[in-house]
Amino acid sequence: MRAILGASTATLALMAAAPLAASPSVYTAMPDEPAAVTVSAIGDGRADDTAAIQQAIDKAAQGPAGKGVGGGIVFLPQGTYRISRTLFLWPGVRIFGVGEKRPVIVLGAKTAGFQRGVAHMLVFAGSARERDPKDTREVAFPPPGSVPFNKNVADANPGTFYSALGNIDFRILDGNPAATAIRFHSAQHSFVSHVDFDIGSGLAGLYHVANEAEDLHFRGGRYGILAEKPSPAWPFALVDSTFEGQRDAAIREHEAGLTLLNVSIRDTPVGIEIDKGYGDWLWGQDVRFENVSKAGVIVSNENNVYTQVGFQNALASRTPVFARFRDSGKTVPGKGESYKVASFTHGLTLPAFGKMGEYRTQIDAAPLSALPASSPSAIRALPPVSEWASARTFGAKGDNLTDDTAALQKAIDTHRVVYLPSGFYKVSDTLRLRPDSVLIGLHPSRTQIVLPDGSAAYAGIGAPKALVESAAGGDAIVAGIGLDTSGNNPRATALLWKAGARSMVNDVKFQGGHGTNRFDGNRTDPYNNNATADPDASRRWEGQYASLWVTQGGGGTFANVWSPSTFGHPGILISDTKTPGRIIQASVEHHVRTEIGLNRVSNWELLAPQTEGEAGESGDAVALEIRDSSNILVANLHAYRVTRTRKAAPAAVTLYNSHDIRFRNVHVNAESGLGTCDENGCATFLRLTKFPYENALRDVTHGLDVREREFAVLDVTGSPAPVVPASFEGAQVERLADGFHSIGGGAVDAAGKLYFIDRHFQRIWSWSDQGKLEIVRDATLDPVNLTVDRSGNLLVLSSFGRNGTVYSLKPGSPDTELTVIAPRPAQRSNDAATVLPVNWWINGEFKDQIDPKSYRFTTLAEMFTRNMAKPQAQEYASPDGSVVLPAWRVFAQGPSDHRGLRFSDSLDTYGFVQGKPGERVLVTNASENRTYSGIVGAGGSVTGLKPFAERGGEGVASDAKGRVYVANGQVFVYSPEGQEIGRIDVPERPLQLVFGGEGRSTLYILTHHALYAARIGQ
Repeated sequence: MRAILGASTATLALMAAAPLAASPSVYTAMPDEPAAVTVSAIGDGRADDTAAIQQAIDKAAQGPAGKGVGGGIVFLPQGTYRISRTLFLWPGVRIFGVGEKRPVIVLGAKTAGFQRGVAHMLVFAGSARERDPKDTREVAFPPPGSVPFNKNVADANPGTFYSALGNIDFRILDGNPAATAIRFHSAQHSFVSHVDFDIGSGLAGLYHVANEAEDLHFRGGRYGILAEKPSPAWPFALVDSTFEGQRDAAIREHEAGLTLLNVSIRDTPVGIEIDKGYGDWLWGQDVRFENVSKAGVIVSNENNVYTQVGFQNALASRTPVFARFRDSGKTVPGKGESYKVASFTHGLTLPAFGKMGEYRTQIDAAPLSALPASSPSAIRALPPVSEWASARTFGAKGDNLTDDTAALQKAIDTHRVVYLPSGFYKVSDTLRLRPDSVLIGLHPSRTQIVLPDGSAAYAGIGAPKALVESAAGGDAIVAGIGLDTSGNNPRATALLWKAGARSMVNDVKFQGGHGTNRFDGNRTDPYNNNATADPDASRRWEGQYASLWVTQGGGGTFANVWSPSTFGHPGILISDTKTPGRIIQASVEHHVRTEIGLNRVSNWELLAPQTEGEAGESGDAVALEIRDSSNILVANLHAYRVTRTRKAAPAAVTLYNSHDIRFRNVHVNAESGLGTCDENGCATFLRLTKFPYENALRDVTHGLDVREREFAVLDVTGSPAPVVPASFEGAQVERLADGFHSIGGGAVDAAGKLYFIDRHFQRIWSWSDQGKLEIVRDATLDPVNLTVDRSGNLLVLSSFGRNGTVYSLKPGSPDTELTVIAPRPAQRSNDAATVLPVNWWINGEFKDQIDPKSYRFTTLAEMFTRNMAKPQAQEYASPDGSVVLPAWRVFAQGPSDHRGLRFSDSLDTYGFVQGKPGERVLVTNASENRTYSGIVGAGGSVTGLKPFAERGGEGVASDAKGRVYVANGQVFVYSPEGQEIGRIDVPERPLQLVFGGEGRSTLYILTHHALYAARIGQ
């Protein structure tokens, strides 16, 4: 007799027979999918089906060759499945419910392990099998909240691709206050769709969010969604979803990049609550608030650039306060019983190109007599499975050998809906869709249409030739497949889209770059041994047309698209169309010149586009290029460059002859990188790079830049006003020297002479008014940062070696003289000055910050304070002992030789600052865009931190009068008390600031390519 845990037989039977207002099943029958694993379980709501479900997931995770790679598909038939412990969904595994009614996964009343802290029914995980007992490596971040806790399972990370769950409902019965249905922590091409969450007594439906989700319905619970920053740190899009009856808030989150489209929130105290001490890039479009008693949205950290909140076309009834500001207590009231918010924005608002921003809250709202009917779904439903014609019945093999062109074209020509079972379908010519074609797969890594290298029809110079091409003006759908044009087909474009405004492309991956799996499931390596090209020299980066090309009047909806093929130029191109179109959560990465391009385009929206510039291929790439276009909305843009990046780039977005471009919530950064990630997790933390985009936007036509890299609002007009540079006390900015690759590490000696490094060319330079520009050393020693001791010795930090190297030299000494300094145990000395990084990145993205007892999150300021207070165990002392450099932990990535990358707080910073123990110094934290003052302690610790200015991130220095100069797009000047008193505009983005020269009255301003000076008070 089976044991019934946590609930009576009568309760479970009633629960199984009478689901609460269940949504209709999307996959009403099992598709023709021979490679799928079907769960074999009881499914009666009484038996414990945990083991059976996990067994099916484990089997699918073994991949096509049974090697534990590649992932696969699991079908869960209609039924009610009680579980008693956490299910792990391994990377690349997709589980779908099938049947006339959706299957339900149930957590019985008072199930052991779900009463305290945070406990998950299902976890998107980051390792596909139990660890080998002989493998002594620790899993970097095992997901907290698994029941029982398993230290050998890694959390999902930025390299966890393709995992998904759809058409399965979750139900939490009474007595499980810690329970969440899904820990949704993952990366590209992951999703949760078509799920009803009956949370009941539980904590939340989703804990963490990732990538994209659609058609989710949350009922009850303390929260519908409880979320921190997604693991890859880019936006999350939630579409066509509802929240109802949450006890505290429908959504509680921070830094989730939350993008809501067609979402309804009702019968709850708070709609969206941003956690105390945090901001978010929150964009809501077509959002409804009904009977939300306290506030539609609670905004925290309101005067910080990372707080960017915007709504467009929001509706509200019985919601007296639309927005409440936690810190100041201010409120933005609604407009009566029912009202429409045409637009709401809060955050750093830019008046125009070339100008710095100020914090504003703006609302355009009007009363309504009643709310209009709900909006139609933004994501079209797929046809019922009964209409899916399997490509196998037309002779398509998908065996990675047979030419399936004719078979697939025959299926398309004769059937409106064609399903491609898992397989690699080789083709040699264009597949042409009908105007009403629907082409469906369920896994864009396991189901690919592949154009082999050297296909004759795609060779040479000529007009673009598509792998798949839609008919003009139709309402076609392509969903759930991968398209691979390989690397040696110069005329190829993967998807040429000319369909109309009702058409849709959803869950499509353009293979060929990162995350591309071969037929056997193993992931391809896209680089040669120094990441400068493909391993096969005939496969030329940017040697093809755009991967996704929407043109000739094309439009429609493009959701959950991943386009990382380095061979395409660009990743997504939209050209020559006025047909309305919308991108919802696209990840476009690793291209050589342009990630996303618009050319002669109107009436489009880009919602939650994320771009990533890789180190090897994207040194000169822009995230978004807009040419000759108008009426474009770009919301929640995240444009970032990986930590490995080795060169500067002028702007994330470039505009040519374009107007009426509305930017809402722009996040341009480069602190995050994948680190060392594998199936066992990520072994490094997110780090700060020296090479984010210098500017967020550049209007090439008018020669103007946007220096603010984080802002909430900018409207681009056709004729921007000229910009007059700001000055402080009449200081004139003078260019002293230029032509550098990337300079930093500036420091001055007792006489005020400046020393600095050009990292790329490995040269140490000096500047003085007497000697002008001089080369101090020119040797291949990988110098990164330096400081000067009292005797004039340079203490140089090098990136060479696993833990870096420190050496010293005397300016003017023979080039053969150099002393390598070994680390020693840190010593307490009140006489020696401690050398500290001037700018930091401390955020803690890879580790959950929630307190499982109080459900309070550790704030960024608390993390910064705690981390800064930690002394280092070792230090490097200068030759005369007057300065010591603490030995911060160094993380290594890549080979152990010179090709490998090294990261540490001291290597990452633009430069150093000195302070004796007990002295107060100024430092900046880029993860908060904030400048602090703190007291120097033992081993490089800094305590007593006090916020000084709501700007920061690159450099800070103070003059003899105690005035403080902060580099943050321009140079902002503050009184000793922290009041902004002026600004110095610089022709290039200032990075490090150092006072030197005679009487220390010259402010040296280091940019990437030039050295500037401002003579203060002269």
